Amino acid sequence: MDKFTSLTGIAAPLPLRNVDTDMIIPKQFLKTILRTGLGKSLFFEMRFDPATGKEMPDFVLNKPQYRSATILVTGENFGCGSSREHAPWALLDFGIRCVIAPDFADIFYNNCFQNGILPIKLPQADVDKLMDDASRGANAKITVDLETQEIRGPDGGVIHFDIDAFRKHCLLNGLDNIGLTLVKDDAITAFEHHVSSQRPWL
Repeated sequence: MDKFTSLTGIAAPLPLRNVDTDMIIPKQFLKTILRTGLGKSLFFEMRFDPATGKEMPDFVLNKPQYRSATILVTGENFGCGSSREHAPWALLDFGIRCVIAPDFADIFYNNCFQNGILPIKLPQADVDKLMDDASRGANAKITVDLETQEIRGPDGGVIHFDIDAFRKHCLLNGLDNIGLTLVKDDAITAFEHHVSSQRPWL
């Protein structure tokens, strides 16, 4: 998993509440277990005209100034619905490394940390400010600094955010659950050798 330390990029405004995981990545794209290739189908039913398959120009990520967005500013209860891990996979494959919202569905929130995405919960007033910053397009970049737990806006404003210390440690060091286990590889190997020598019949 890629480390998350500091990110400066374009923030895309998606002022919608209760965006569920089927909106993020519809069920017909869940046939793969690969984490790549899903970005093109992110928000598929909002990005593409069902009749023609062509992009709908009014959707935020189809606008030229947001095609390279790495931050998403959105509404409350983001990621609700089913527990599909394909939702953060699709966001990450598109290029989104940080999602900012008033709150998230619990399973989606946890899945973000396991995939190198930083989900940030903020009071509605702060989200509204960042939504306004994001609405300015590519000329108004936002910096998210995980080490200092600060978001710096294009006008120099700073917003502090809270995050669990353990989750912060894991993101800074690029550790998912497998990575956390591998950190203890020497201890695990030593234990296995000890058990083999003491109980060779196992």
